[in-house]
Amino acid sequence: MNSVTVIGCGIVGLTSAIKLQEKGVQVTIVSKARFDKTVSSKVGAIWFPFEVHPKEKANNWAALAYAEYLADVKEGNGVAFIPFITAYTEASNTDWTLLLPKGSVRKALVSEIPKGIKTAFISTVPLAEPLLYLPYLFNRFIARGGIFKEQTITSLEEASALNSLIINCTGLGAKELCKDTDLHPMRGQIVRCKKMDIPSCADSTKKGALSYIINRSEDCVIGGTDYENDWNTNIEKSDTDLIIKRILDGGLSKKTPEIIEEIVGLRPKRSAVRFEFDKDFPNVFHNYGHGGAGFTVGWGCAIELAEIIRTQLR
Repeated sequence: MNSVTVIGCGIVGLTSAIKLQEKGVQVTIVSKARFDKTVSSKVGAIWFPFEVHPKEKANNWAALAYAEYLADVKEGNGVAFIPFITAYTEASNTDWTLLLPKGSVRKALVSEIPKGIKTAFISTVPLAEPLLYLPYLFNRFIARGGIFKEQTITSLEEASALNSLIINCTGLGAKELCKDTDLHPMRGQIVRCKKMDIPSCADSTKKGALSYIINRSEDCVIGGTDYENDWNTNIEKSDTDLIIKRILDGGLSKKTPEIIEEIVGLRPKRSAVRFEFDKDFPNVFHNYGHGGAGFTVGWGCAIELAEIIRTQLR
């Protein structure tokens, strides 16, 4: 049996590994940490093409992922389809709405739009709760004969020696691994609260003022921040206060949310997702730089990747 090594155990690494397994490939995941220690475990994880490029490829990957989630709704795995209000302007990428199933998206009525938003869509989209979905994917990977090794890889030369074919899904870690000057962090701080009777929504139209609410099965995630080139992983009270203020000022809640936890994560932002074989190490395929859309496009990238690797192995 052909074998491939995937570096990284976040949503992109796990989906890549599983799609390769479905092609009959023996897969080993090598990562400095398990899935529950990755940035993927910290996010709201709703389907929304946020800060991911190039647009055309991202939209296609997102559509493939949407279909994958439709087939993967299982009790207890954290996947559900929920209504989601998303703000847009004339400058927004709204092409993704054309790729959704008929009847799953429409323009919101003025009465349905949160205060401070002029125009919005209401769509039915996948929500994949990381605390449930990531362990489900990891167990699925192991059940198919997958092997996990906790190991830190410090260079592409070291990575290329792991196997005849390597898939690099290291997210922001690729900045050091690949000396990638295009890759940089987009700092996100969120507040996990007790469940609230308010609609799930997002407004990403104002750069530096990202705001969203995601209602999940047992809690509510309120965000956020989108500070570029910010490596700060400390919880900032000023950001938490700002996040809560937006919710109250926007009229989405009349009372202050009951905070369970404050979380910070660094999204791997790039001018475009790096999805290609390395020129200097031709047995290494790069799949990283998905910005704030790892859960949105990860399955789509994995599906395309598996076809590329199957052809390569032939």
